[in-house]
Amino acid sequence: MASSQTPRPPLVIVLLGPTASGKTELAIALAQALDLAVLNVDSRQLYRGMDVGTAKPSPAEQAQARHELLDLRDPDQPINLEEFRALAAAQVEAELGRPRQGSPMALLAGGSGLYLKALTQGLRPPAVPPQPALRRQLSALGQPTCHQLLQAADPIAAGRIAAADAVRTQRALEVIYATGCPLSSQQGSAPPPWQVLELGLDPPDLRSRIRRRTEALYAAGLVEETAGLRQRYGADLALLATIGYGEALQVLAGTLEEPAAIALTTQRTRQFAKRQRTWFRRQHQPVWLEGSTTPQRLEQALQEIEQALG
Repeated sequence: MASSQTPRPPLVIVLLGPTASGKTELAIALAQALDLAVLNVDSRQLYRGMDVGTAKPSPAEQAQARHELLDLRDPDQPINLEEFRALAAAQVEAELGRPRQGSPMALLAGGSGLYLKALTQGLRPPAVPPQPALRRQLSALGQPTCHQLLQAADPIAAGRIAAADAVRTQRALEVIYATGCPLSSQQGSAPPPWQVLELGLDPPDLRSRIRRRTEALYAAGLVEETAGLRQRYGADLALLATIGYGEALQVLAGTLEEPAAIALTTQRTRQFAKRQRTWFRRQHQPVWLEGSTTPQRLEQALQEIEQALG
């Protein structure tokens, strides 16, 4: 007699946490233990040539485990959220279908919360391409005015977006002007057919980890990498305004000494990590790994995975 039990959906493991929390090291350990690839969910590591400033896994680290969803495009060819979701979902399905011993599994690792949510919760943002001319006009208006415009046009979206968040405010206005409809009315969801296990890292020494990593990035050639990107794409490249690259540009321009740039990058990174922590605690439900070393965290993670598999 045929079994009537519904097959268990494949397991997608998500390793998330704020920047500098140790995700790369643990992701590699998990990938080695489970014969999996590390599927990147860091929005800046999607771009070629942005290696040092994004703390992209080094060639030596990539040699320890297969990595996917890195270096997808040049920095002047932006990938929007819907494009990433489609690319990443296809990569997850390929990993789930790859022959390996044991149950089908895939491993996602990264700190870009909205990208993770789009992928694992099936968030379907509008497929509206970036509008550079409109963004320049909005930037000229200033963020307070832009948020007021959004409040008038789409109060629901404005209520979800912080008044100081220029990137998301401009994106919401961009969608409204391109489609004639509020962003909030176009955001649907279609969760994928996966069992998702979220594992979180949030070490108590994050502040000192951020400081040490920032110093290491500058020592590894962040300013030199920024100079190369500026020469190839111009100083107005949007990604050069992000944490680390923005300060390195000021060093190159002679308006900031490197020690001050390191201090400012550290401060901006800590502020970003605080926002990441808030996002993960509000938008996700991870099992927070509590070990103080990677082997301890790996052991707890493997236990959680075994329990999820039943």
